[in-house]
Amino acid sequence: MDPRSESQLIENRRQFFGRSTTGIGSLALASLLNPQLLTGAAPSMPSGIPRLPAFAAKAKRVIYLLQSGAPSQMELFDYKPTLKALHGKPLPESVREGQRLTGMTARQKTFPIVNPPFAFKQHGKSGTWISDLLPHLSKVADDLCIVKSMHTEAINHDPAITFFQTGNQQPGRPSIGSWFSYGLGSENEDLPAFVVLLSKNSFYQAQPIYSRLWGSGFLPSNHQGVKLRSQGDPVLYLNDPAGNDPNGRRKSLDALAELNRIREREIGDPEIRTRIAAYEMAYRMQTSVPELADLSTESESTFKLYGEEAKIPGTHAANCLMARRLAERNVRFIQVFHRGWDHHSNLAKHIPVLSKETDQGTAALITDLKQRGLLDDTLVIWGGEFGRTVYSQGGIGNYGRDHHPRCFSVFFAGGGVKGGMSYGSTDDFCYNIAENPVHVHDFHATILHQMGVNHEKLTYRFQGRDYRLTDVHGNVVKGILA
Repeated sequence: MDPRSESQLIENRRQFFGRSTTGIGSLALASLLNPQLLTGAAPSMPSGIPRLPAFAAKAKRVIYLLQSGAPSQMELFDYKPTLKALHGKPLPESVREGQRLTGMTARQKTFPIVNPPFAFKQHGKSGTWISDLLPHLSKVADDLCIVKSMHTEAINHDPAITFFQTGNQQPGRPSIGSWFSYGLGSENEDLPAFVVLLSKNSFYQAQPIYSRLWGSGFLPSNHQGVKLRSQGDPVLYLNDPAGNDPNGRRKSLDALAELNRIREREIGDPEIRTRIAAYEMAYRMQTSVPELADLSTESESTFKLYGEEAKIPGTHAANCLMARRLAERNVRFIQVFHRGWDHHSNLAKHIPVLSKETDQGTAALITDLKQRGLLDDTLVIWGGEFGRTVYSQGGIGNYGRDHHPRCFSVFFAGGGVKGGMSYGSTDDFCYNIAENPVHVHDFHATILHQMGVNHEKLTYRFQGRDYRLTDVHGNVVKGILA
C-alpha cells in the first residue's frame, strides 16, 4: 500500500476520540504559547521575515572570526608605552577598584604589571599601532577599525563566549547567526544561511567549543548553524548509501514530504515545515557542498596570498579561504572558531604561535574580499570573549594574564565600517576604559544595523515573551560607521 494512503487510514476510532477529548481549551492554550500554530503560516523560511531588512543595508553578509580563549589586547592591538616604566610594579588598588577576580589570581599577594616584550609599530596611512606579532594584518591596517573599548560582564569563558554568541550568559538562546538566518533568510537556495567552520587546535589547554554556540535555541531548527567538517564528507551523511540513484532519492523525498504535509494538516505543528525544508536543503547540498569544498580550482596566487597552510584542511588559513568562497556564494553568516588564546602562563611563548596561525589567513581574507569587490558589503569581525589583565598571573619570568572583562580589543573590516581608525581608548594601565565604551549588546546592535536591521525590531515570541538578540539593551556605535 502507498504509505500516504496508509497514513490516512491508520487512525483508528480510539485514536480519533483520544485526540478529540483534549478539547478546545488545549487548542486555545497551544495558540497562546505558539501563535503560528493555527495560522497555517510557516516558520521563517529562506526568504526571512517580511519587512526585513528595514532600511538600506551596508553589508549583505558577515564573516565572524571568533578567537576563543581571549587574546591579550596589550600584546596585539592596544599599545601602551607607559607600561615600560611600570614593569614589575604592583597595580595600584585605585586602578583595580576592588574588581572581582577569578579563583586563579584572587589569592595572589601582589599583582605585578608586565610590559609586553613585543614591539609595536605604526602602519598604513592611518598610522595604526599594531604589534610585530601580526606582520600580515599590519599590511591591511587602513582597512581595520580597531575597537579598543569593548567590555563585557562575564569573567569566565563559558558564560563569556555564550554572551557573545547569544546575547545572554545562560545557554538556551539562539545564536547570533541563527538570528540573522531567521530575520534575513538566505540568498542561496543551495546552501544554509548560517555556516560554521572550526579551525584545528594547537594549544593543549584550549577551551572547548560546544555545538550549542551555533544552535537555534527556541527559533525553528532550520536556522541553526551547519558545521562544515575538514575531514571526510564536509557534512555527515551527505552522500547517499551505495546503490541509491538520484531519481530514487528524489521520489523518496517527495513521498516523505507528502507524509509530512498530511501530518501537518492533522496537528498544525509548524516545525514539520521546518523538517520538510531541512530535507530539501540537504538534497540540494549534495551537489553544492562538494563543489564548495573543492579548492583545486583556486589559483596558485590565491594560495600564495593565504599561505601554504591554506592547502591543509582545517587550518585557520584554509577556513578563511573557505569563508571567502562562502561569501562569494552569498551565505548570510559565516563563523570561524579558532581556539587556544587562553594564556595563563608562558604567554610570551604561546601567543606568537597563535598569532602566526591566524595572522596571514585573516589578512588574506580581507585582501581577497577587497580584490574581488566583496569587502564593501561583507562585514569581517575578529575578537575573543574578553581581554587579559595587565598584571601577571604567576611569576613575571613566565608570566601569564588572567581574564579581564573590563576592556579589550576587537576589530571590524569592510561592511560599511570606517577603516584605518581606532575607536575608544583605555587608561595608561590598559585596565579601565577611558573613552567610548562598547558593550556586547552595542556590538550586536551595530552588526545588525549594518545588515539593515533595527535590533529592537528583530524579535521572536517564545513562552509569552518577545525575545531579541540584544535583550532590552544596546546602542548602535555610530562613531565607527562610514
